[in-house]
Amino acid sequence: MEFVSGNIGWIEVICGPMFSGKSEELIRRLRRAMIARKRVQVFKPVIDTRYAVDEIVSHGDLRMKSEIVNSGSEILDRVDWRSEVIGVDEANFMGESLVDVAQRLADSGKQVIIAGLDTDYLGRPFVPIPDLLALAESITKTLAICVRCGNPGKHTQRLRGAEDLIVVGAADIYEARCRRCFEPGIPKQTELDFLKGRKAGAQ
Repeated sequence: MEFVSGNIGWIEVICGPMFSGKSEELIRRLRRAMIARKRVQVFKPVIDTRYAVDEIVSHGDLRMKSEIVNSGSEILDRVDWRSEVIGVDEANFMGESLVDVAQRLADSGKQVIIAGLDTDYLGRPFVPIPDLLALAESITKTLAICVRCGNPGKHTQRLRGAEDLIVVGAADIYEARCRRCFEPGIPKQTELDFLKGRKAGAQ
């Protein structure tokens, strides 16, 4: 979707499972804004330290400098009001306050580009993305590749770890799966499956 530049603001949401290119697409759009000589400001949650503390980083290792915040509400305190484009990565870690923040930024004339998971490890809508989708002018749904069958992957499968809603990790804890292969929660691996896997790996 193309927009006419001016004083009007809007919200763009990039959502999907892990490993689907959300951060890569966010960085691409922010770089285009920079090429257009717009003032760009980028935020990420302090909890996301997987690849870097002060950068948003895609799984393909594209990087962009960012500011870290504890929650969505903190963005308003950190925004330079001369900024024209505001980027937010890992919005699923920002809390419900991000919805009001995004609305206020867009109403003030800023282009707000937000990336985040739309479902959690149980397959449920991941707050605050559903509300942001309802308010956005532009929505991009990215899909990964299911590691089990190769079909389009719409889910993030947690493989191990705690059963808390938020557990930060990458390929060491998560993988992408399609609707058919997805198992809500953490799969219970039987001893027989484990032994079969070891046998296959030894061949």
